[in-house]
Amino acid sequence: MTREDRHADLFEDYEELFDPLHSDRKARRRRKPEPRHVPKRPSHDIITELAEPEGLELGFQTTYQPSQYEEGWLLSSLRAFYDQGLISDVQALIKGGKEANVYRCAAHPATGMTWLAAKVYRPRMFRNLRNDKMYRVGRDYLTESGQPVKKSDHRVMRALGKKTAFGVQVAHTSWLMHEYMALERLYAAGAAVPRPLAASGNAVLMSYHGDERMAAPTLIQVQIAQEEATALLEEVWRNVELMLGHAMIHGDLSAYNILYWEGRITLIDFPQVTNLLTNPKARSILQRDITRVCEYFRQHGAPCDAEALLEEMWSRHGGPELDAAASALMLDAGVAAP
Repeated sequence: MTREDRHADLFEDYEELFDPLHSDRKARRRRKPEPRHVPKRPSHDIITELAEPEGLELGFQTTYQPSQYEEGWLLSSLRAFYDQGLISDVQALIKGGKEANVYRCAAHPATGMTWLAAKVYRPRMFRNLRNDKMYRVGRDYLTESGQPVKKSDHRVMRALGKKTAFGVQVAHTSWLMHEYMALERLYAAGAAVPRPLAASGNAVLMSYHGDERMAAPTLIQVQIAQEEATALLEEVWRNVELMLGHAMIHGDLSAYNILYWEGRITLIDFPQVTNLLTNPKARSILQRDITRVCEYFRQHGAPCDAEALLEEMWSRHGGPELDAAASALMLDAGVAAP
């Protein structure tokens, strides 16, 4: 059977499943003899084949061989980067998680880079964004272009409130774009974060840290001497201060979200980035970040007083004013102060 014949059969099956007028047309054709054909496949198989193009139809093949459940969303998520001439291959899965997978990609020669890292958010059925509401307080919903959704856009706001399929997709896009926009701002400001190159509806493309044999491990995976730990801790605080200067708090900072490569660190995973000025729980979120970092570095001999650091940083970035603003926000929202 030719490709055209196969697609024609698929369309006929799809038509019978979903076209309400099909039964009427079928009745008018009853007097005509029906050709003999192969029995139809289950409707689930038909829908899957129509909805999920094969790798070749997406325009590129990958060295990395994804699993059956991974292939469709992986290739469709990265197609935009391929079409834009940013990547030429997907070579390996370097990190798997509940919310996203990270892949090492071969960079297109035009980028001037050898490898790139693509963070691909998992389909919602496989994701588990825990306590995301805490981070979303005080920040806008963002569109794919990075622009805030207008409060006057009642269609979008209604969908978000009712958590319809469209509303869920809007929230998902916003979660991803907050990470991309945070990386853009922080990289431009000189922070030790990956360089962002592009974002699609389901993925973020950024600089890769590591080599062909292995990706940069996280701090939790390496052993460092006390002298090095002290220097690295100072670099972490430089980045935390820089973020605060841009009204941002990482929101999930720990040794699990700091890469280590050739004596240098890189902070990663920013989708839950918190607005310092508009989130009433900003202080407690910052406190948790500082505490987690201190717990790791104290284990490696670096002195670290989490409470003193919190007070110092909070005061330096407008502590009393922020405390008053947080109280007002919580009062307006009818939330009891912590």
